[in-house]
Amino acid sequence: MTESHPVRRRRGRGARERILKAATRLFTAQGINATGMDQLSTVAEVSKRTLYTHFPSKDELIGAYLQSVVDDLLPVSPSPAQPAPSPRERLLAVFDWELPKTTAPFRGCPFLNVSVEVPDPGHSVHQLAAAYKREFARRLTDIARQAGAADPETLGEQLALLFDGAAARGTALNSSHTGACARSIAEALVDAALSPKSARLASRRTSR
Repeated sequence: MTESHPVRRRRGRGARERILKAATRLFTAQGINATGMDQLSTVAEVSKRTLYTHFPSKDELIGAYLQSVVDDLLPVSPSPAQPAPSPRERLLAVFDWELPKTTAPFRGCPFLNVSVEVPDPGHSVHQLAAAYKREFARRLTDIARQAGAADPETLGEQLALLFDGAAARGTALNSSHTGACARSIAEALVDAALSPKSARLASRRTSR
C-alpha cells in the first residue's frame, strides 16, 4: 500500500493486541490474501519492526487470528456458573447468527474463508482451519448425545455440514439470513433424530 503521508505510530504496551485487532478487522473485511503486512502495520499503528517482532511471519499472524476467534465460534459447553439451555436448543443456537451492524459484506465463517484462500491441505493455516471444523462437528456430536439422539455422530456431522453450507451461501449472497433458513432445517433434523422411531431404528442397527 502506498502511503502519501507519514503514518502515526503508537508507543507503549498493547502492540500485540492492536495488531491482532487490526488483523481481525482486515482479514474479515477483505480476506487474508488481499491484506498485506504494510497495511496491517498502518492500521495497527505499529512499525514493521514491531509487527515482525510479535509475528515473525504472516502465517503466524493468521494462526493467532484464527486462535483468537475459536472460542467465540465453537458451541459452548455449559458450566455451573452459566447454566446452558437444553441440548436441543444448544444444537439450534449455532444457527442464531447476529445480523450485521454495518454495511460491510457478510463474510460467513472465517475458517472456511481461510481454507479457500490457502487451499494446500498441508499448510499450517489450512490445517488449523480443518482442525477447527473437526472440533466443531465433535462438539455438536457431544451435544447430540446429551440430547438423546439415536445416532449422535450422524446428527453432528449433518448439522456441521448444514452450518458450512449456510455460511458459504450467505457469503455468496452477502446475506446472513441463510442462518435462519438453516435453523429451520436443523429443527427438522434434530427432532427426527430425537424421535422414538429413530431410537428404535438405531437399536436395530446396533443389535445386528
